[in-house]
Amino acid sequence: MVELIKGGVCAAKGFKANGIHCGIRHNRLKRDLALIYSEVPASAAAVYTTNLVKGAPLSVTKKHLQNGVAQAVICNSGNANTCNADGIEVAEQMGRMVAEVLPVAAEDVIVASTGVIGQPLDLTPIAGGLPTLAEGISYEGGEAAAEAIMTTDTFKKEVAVSFSVGGKTCRLGGIAKGSGMIHPNMATMLVFLTTDAAIAPSMLQKALSSDIQNTFNMVSIDGDTSTNDMVAILANGVAGNTPITEEGEDFAEFMKALNTVTVELCRLIAADGEGATKLLECHVSGAPDKATAKTVAKSVICSSLLKAAMFGADANWGRVLCAIGYSGAAVDVSKVGVAFRSAKGIVPVCENGAGIPFSEEVAKEILLEKEIDILITLDSGSESATAWGCDLTYDYVKINGDYRT
Repeated sequence: MVELIKGGVCAAKGFKANGIHCGIRHNRLKRDLALIYSEVPASAAAVYTTNLVKGAPLSVTKKHLQNGVAQAVICNSGNANTCNADGIEVAEQMGRMVAEVLPVAAEDVIVASTGVIGQPLDLTPIAGGLPTLAEGISYEGGEAAAEAIMTTDTFKKEVAVSFSVGGKTCRLGGIAKGSGMIHPNMATMLVFLTTDAAIAPSMLQKALSSDIQNTFNMVSIDGDTSTNDMVAILANGVAGNTPITEEGEDFAEFMKALNTVTVELCRLIAADGEGATKLLECHVSGAPDKATAKTVAKSVICSSLLKAAMFGADANWGRVLCAIGYSGAAVDVSKVGVAFRSAKGIVPVCENGAGIPFSEEVAKEILLEKEIDILITLDSGSESATAWGCDLTYDYVKINGDYRT
């Protein structure tokens, strides 16, 4: 059984973390440097942005993880270290600097950066802050690390679960940042996951690559794919279970735990979209195949017109049908049904591709809630999919109008 627990990225045994303000960001009240450390070398896996413009840290991390092993994560916020002539050297140096303050090899360090693109990253504040950062790592430091990776996020995002593998209690947790430039096709934002389960690097990569297809790949805030998106996971085996080396019951249990954490992080990220006031979940059922379900769900959640309607609590279901129609999926529109649901109830608005009578007052009350479900049935099969997003508000433009300055 998978159960939610506290602890975030430090819930798994053998992991410590910390986050401090070192001076990359001008606001001294905001942490800007995070460190996660495994007391023993861990199996490691990661997925990266598909944007052709990639942050230098991703290239360095990909090289470091070629052997499937890592022991630490260093991440700064405030500067993406992207499109800089010296970016690779700066990212490599960050790994070497971690190796100077912790008993790890430089090549076993996952390096990540987030923030403004095209601005040289000065290593001086990082070099000055790392000794303090490393000295302060602890089993309770996950929250500080979660805060240190935030940019325009309005709250920290951390989740953890316990589960059983081969009779051993294991834990898996993670932290994430992401509020804008979120429309991935591989992973999303920055997400760091840790587990004390023992699992081979190849199976860890298989689990992560499979999971993100139905979780992080199904989140969209604004239709922009970032240059620095990365999801990385470390598994140190401290729980003592027989190592997972192939598919089977143990691998399935691990996948359930991983999915529980990633789905919750998806919800947190979508709810904290830049300027957002509402979390939107689009549930598509009755699809002829999984690809159709995912295509429809993602198209609807990405619709700027639909997102604006949800901000205004306007049950404009025609925008849902419109998004389905241009999604590219082969859908029989004459079979489509749509309903809106929240804590205040459910209101069907469309059946068999046509509108049906409903109370605008009831619909408005339902759509004024902070979490809205958009329920779509295609009545053409048994496959389903879920996508996550948020409403589109005036504040999104305000935030991004002066993001750099």
